[in-house]
Amino acid sequence: MPSPQSPSKLTDALSQGDISRIIEMAWEDRTPFEAIERLYGTNESAVVALMRSQMKPSSFRMWRKRMAGRVTKHAALRNPDITRAYSPSQYKRF
Repeated sequence: MPSPQSPSKLTDALSQGDISRIIEMAWEDRTPFEAIERLYGTNESAVVALMRSQMKPSSFRMWRKRMAGRVTKHAALRNPDITRAYSPSQYKRF
């Protein structure tokens, strides 16, 4: 497994908008880490390092506790019938 990018190198390579979107995707229950990697080239280890560097320690601990064992965050563990990253009720258009 490749070593994760250091948070400073990762934040230097990404725009503030990209960092914000990665954090948002990491918090979403149904967005797998593989989707983040496909879009931004950051593996799970790099996302964890980014989250650690961008969040308050208590928020990071809460996120890690929430993500621990969540099968929807890993495409290989997901039910094969789930082919989308978000709920149909999410991102409603008005």
